[in-house]
Amino acid sequence: MNIEEVRKYCLSLPDTEEAMPYGEDWVVFRVGGKIFLHIWLEAPIPTIAVKLLPERGEELREEYNAFSPAYHLNKKHWNDIFIEGSFPNRMIEDWIKESYELVKSKLPKSTEMVAQ
Repeated sequence: MNIEEVRKYCLSLPDTEEAMPYGEDWVVFRVGGKIFLHIWLEAPIPTIAVKLLPERGEELREEYNAFSPAYHLNKKHWNDIFIEGSFPNRMIEDWIKESYELVKSKLPKSTEMVAQ
């Protein structure tokens, strides 16, 4: 999976917004104003950072070499995934969806969502 495929998948998720709040070398994807995925465009190896429950992140880090604590983010919750050639696209999409659902589940009930 490449960065453009990740972008396309993220934007297919309901109520997802794309932004560049840290400058031109970072892209983030949000649901309800909260980030569920980071992409550092200048990374030496194409990488995404997803938010997972701490125990889930630890489990995946132990299982896969291409899964590690996220660089420059809270390493308890955020995980870097080396995306090109490391995993089948479906696995990466599942982890992105898991991050999206986790962040969405933590939104206040008053957060208005376009698609339910």
